[in-house]
Amino acid sequence: MPRNPASLPPASLPLAGWADRQLCDLARLIGRTTPWPDTGERLLGLRARLNGFRVPGAVSAGGGCRLLPTRDGWIALNLARPDDRAMLPALIGDANLAVDDETALRHAVRSMDWRELLDQGRLLGLAMAGLDETPASPAVARPVTGTARHGERPFRDRAPVVVDLSALWAGPLAGHLLGLGGARVVKVESPSRPDSLRSGDPALFAALNRAKEQTAIDLRAAEGRAALIELVRHADVVIEAARPRALLQLGIDADALVRTVPGLVWVTITGHGITGEAGNWVGFGDDAGVAGGLSAALYRETGRIGFVGDAIADPLTGIMAAREAAQQLGEGTGARIVLSMSGVAARALADSRTEDSAGLAADLRDWAARHGQPIVPAG
Repeated sequence: MPRNPASLPPASLPLAGWADRQLCDLARLIGRTTPWPDTGERLLGLRARLNGFRVPGAVSAGGGCRLLPTRDGWIALNLARPDDRAMLPALIGDANLAVDDETALRHAVRSMDWRELLDQGRLLGLAMAGLDETPASPAVARPVTGTARHGERPFRDRAPVVVDLSALWAGPLAGHLLGLGGARVVKVESPSRPDSLRSGDPALFAALNRAKEQTAIDLRAAEGRAALIELVRHADVVIEAARPRALLQLGIDADALVRTVPGLVWVTITGHGITGEAGNWVGFGDDAGVAGGLSAALYRETGRIGFVGDAIADPLTGIMAAREAAQQLGEGTGARIVLSMSGVAARALADSRTEDSAGLAADLRDWAARHGQPIVPAG
């Protein structure tokens, strides 16, 4: 049934039901008999609630991502990192573009083809998406199957050990949820490159990580890499969000570890998967949600342009990652599980349409009526 928008916190309306169903599955898989302390609705709106963010329109709640009209469509351009704006002259093909001039940027983009702009931006390492693109990877893939676990069963007979190598939102949320289920979670950070959320959003960092054991390991040093491998060999689950080659360059082979450590579940969180060109694309929660079709669905239902939720692909993926890890632990066989944030957003949208198409459409219309941007032609 459509929900009352006035009762919901920012950023949580259209897909809260899908998130709740994932949490119910997670509870069943780990044998939890008491309700989760947070609902899907609250988890999707967590960052917005902690920071007092307004519900997003054509500029994301955090302010880093914007939806821009092009000659033949729309793109989402995320400029959340300090060095992103330096790439704008190369993106536009104008060495004289003033990188802080939003008006000039919008004017330049309006005359360009969205597909060409997207291809160029991704080559430059920018986090971008097209309103009308299709995700390059499925929500979940299991490219490697490991060996069976013997002895005590995690969650049922003992607390599983989760090594959280991830940063920002999606991966740490997955670890947080597994911890709520009874896992022992160890958060590992590099002393030279700690999780940027620690200083960038201390409230969200604390909410996701305060209950975890925390340790610093220098992966640039041989001793540090050896210490991490030893930690992994005694773990049940590893969560990471590194680029495909990053860990290999440090001598850490996820696939080999899954094959040799009995029952090891290795969760890799990505923007767009790990295969082909998409494996090198940068993706964050806001742009990945657009790539997954959420803003396009809003536009089709209402004629309004806007982001659906606050970096919504992050919490959707974190919730699904915890569920997938718990399912694999229950099966007793190791595996590498790769989640694509854009794919997860698309899956959540498709599932919501299948289960309650009329309710989803009503939710999107209510969302747009209260929070969306004015109707704007695409182009």
